[in-house]
Amino acid sequence: MVTIMKEGEVRPVAICVFRKDDLILVGEYSDAVKGEVFYRPLGGTIEFGEYGHETVAREIGEELGSEVNNLRYICALENIFTYEGKRGHEIVLVYEGELVDKTMYVRTIIEGLEDKVPLKALWKPLSFFQDRCAPLYPEGLLELLMKTRT
Repeated sequence: MVTIMKEGEVRPVAICVFRKDDLILVGEYSDAVKGEVFYRPLGGTIEFGEYGHETVAREIGEELGSEVNNLRYICALENIFTYEGKRGHEIVLVYEGELVDKTMYVRTIIEGLEDKVPLKALWKPLSFFQDRCAPLYPEGLLELLMKTRT
């Protein structure tokens, strides 16, 4: 689920890219108005008084029940979008990190909760997004990940 914000509000967000070879862990979401399934790394809204890396640690703990290690800030992306027919604007801090629970790296689907709503996270190859099988948000993230491939 993607949080809808009030008209005219810019939302600060922190997300984390977890890699497994050429795969990244992403949440699967849908927009009923557009009829679109899309993917986004896990994370969420930065709360007042919280640093971006603290947001990532809190959100991954809440969503997947795992701690994170070796968080590294990559960059910020500005994301202006339409979701469920409403415009949104985010400043997204992008981090890379590692999941402490190593069993998550062998699962195909990881089920969790986001704001008490079931969350489905999957390992997807970057080529899935390069081939335009589905969008990866925020915009600009795919290009960034292609440049920073390990």
